[in-house]
Amino acid sequence: MSDAQGLAKYSEAMRQEIAQARELVAQLHAQLPRYELVVWTAGNVSQRVRNPEVADGSADVFVIKPSGVAYEELTAESMVVCTLDGELIDGTRAPSSDTAAHAYTYQHLAHVGGVVHTHSTYATAWAARGEEIPCVLTMMADEFGGPIPVGPFAIIGDDSIGRGIVQTLRESRSPAVLMQNHGPFTIGKDARSAVKAAVMCEEVARTVHISRQLGNPVPMRSEDIDALYARYQNVYGQ
Repeated sequence: MSDAQGLAKYSEAMRQEIAQARELVAQLHAQLPRYELVVWTAGNVSQRVRNPEVADGSADVFVIKPSGVAYEELTAESMVVCTLDGELIDGTRAPSSDTAAHAYTYQHLAHVGGVVHTHSTYATAWAARGEEIPCVLTMMADEFGGPIPVGPFAIIGDDSIGRGIVQTLRESRSPAVLMQNHGPFTIGKDARSAVKAAVMCEEVARTVHISRQLGNPVPMRSEDIDALYARYQNVYGQ
């Protein structure tokens, strides 16, 4: 059940931002099955909506999918809105079972504007081994700035997964973490960036796995990784 006040306590401008985030998050969920990152109702995308009236971010909210709803049934209207404490404030359905992990990540990583969780096959296989994906591809250096790290095992239901995500990514340039025995979580400046990171995470997980079946991947020098990361993050694109 959502907060009785719902979104009424927020400004008209913020309510419009929330409506736009609902549209975006609904659209981005369609990308997860498109890129074969999820099966059935697994996985989720969320987007932070910043409250300009409270500078420290504590009054921000985020939009996330409802729990256990088929992807083809997801619409902007079906998305739910939560506070950074994970409290449902608008929506007719219960939020995703991963809501606490998203909420904790937003609470403790102020720069993060989007979070994605999938169970994509190859990335999850690395997570099942509890093994980081080594940086042996220029694509990895570009997007992840090094290896994709492994986070600790944690049980779904409270903020344990969120604590593992934050603890691991604070020590890494990577926007992706492989939570041990669980699967990948990715972050970004917004939800679209986090979805891109999830797509790229699965691609490099698959490629490096295949490479290891053929032999030993050639390591990359740290200075080359740094140079590629700097170019891609600061120069590449329009």
